[in-house]
Amino acid sequence: MRVFRSCAMVLLPLLLAAAAPSVVALEATPDDDRFDCRLLATEPTPQTARDWYELNLWAGHCYRYDAHAVRIGFDGVRTLVISHDVNDGVERGRARFLDGPPEAFERRSRIGRLGWSEGGSAPTTPAGIAAKISSHYRLSLAGEERIANRRAYRLDISPLDSFRYGKRLWLDAETGLTLKQSLLDETGRAVETFQLTVLERPRLHQGEVSIDAPREAPRDAWRTGWLPAGFSPQPVETHSGRHGSDVTHRLFSDGLSTFSLFVAPLGEIEPLAPGLHRLGVSHAVVRHRDLDGTPRQVVVMGEMPPRVLLRVADGLSWTAADS
Repeated sequence: MRVFRSCAMVLLPLLLAAAAPSVVALEATPDDDRFDCRLLATEPTPQTARDWYELNLWAGHCYRYDAHAVRIGFDGVRTLVISHDVNDGVERGRARFLDGPPEAFERRSRIGRLGWSEGGSAPTTPAGIAAKISSHYRLSLAGEERIANRRAYRLDISPLDSFRYGKRLWLDAETGLTLKQSLLDETGRAVETFQLTVLERPRLHQGEVSIDAPREAPRDAWRTGWLPAGFSPQPVETHSGRHGSDVTHRLFSDGLSTFSLFVAPLGEIEPLAPGLHRLGVSHAVVRHRDLDGTPRQVVVMGEMPPRVLLRVADGLSWTAADS
């Protein structure tokens, strides 16, 4: 279960992070390496679903706050405390469960870019993500509600195909922060809900947050034969010092949905049972395959339809001999 645990440590802290597009007026150029959060205070109230989504993602980077929350999922109801702070342009998010198995997560980060740098030019900053997901999801407003004793607007994000799950967000009318979110499966059923019960002292960071520098794409010895439209490898550090260089881990995202892919020689890691595994709201596909004459374990895991993860795992091919 060690590989599953490593992947879960990547996926679970996503509740601390925002994907980070922004209102068009706030869009940063590719050469910008910082964003001034004080600009959010001068923005007019969003009028469209996409404007609300863009504000929500910038707010997730720029507000400092503490909160109590509840998560309703496969393991029942769990309560937790979360916090988000910004120091010297770097964000720090923390989450600690108050019941069940003792678990705590911490994430330090800058605003991520949408992809690897290619051809010497920096890819779009997170300001482009809103436009990207609009190609694969329908965004719509569904009225006003009260969440955590605060006014909230409901935002429905529905996939335009069957390759990804949808989400429903309730956004704070004052700050744009997420007060509640539900993950929706292919049938539109909520499979997990995360909701703040108390939002304490949300305050806009009076300064800048850093945008991550462009990164050159790594040269993997394998390649994916198929990805759902809109998914691309993400420029995040996923190497673990516990494993050798032959063990690789990559994240793929369409700007909203994310899955992880692990490739490792079977002799260097603890083997997992091949097949499809259910891990809460996530699924994991395990394949043992002979790649370049070496038995290797391929694991694809994410909160996505199982058939998508299966197709990604089975489409993997080895390219080292060709390079």
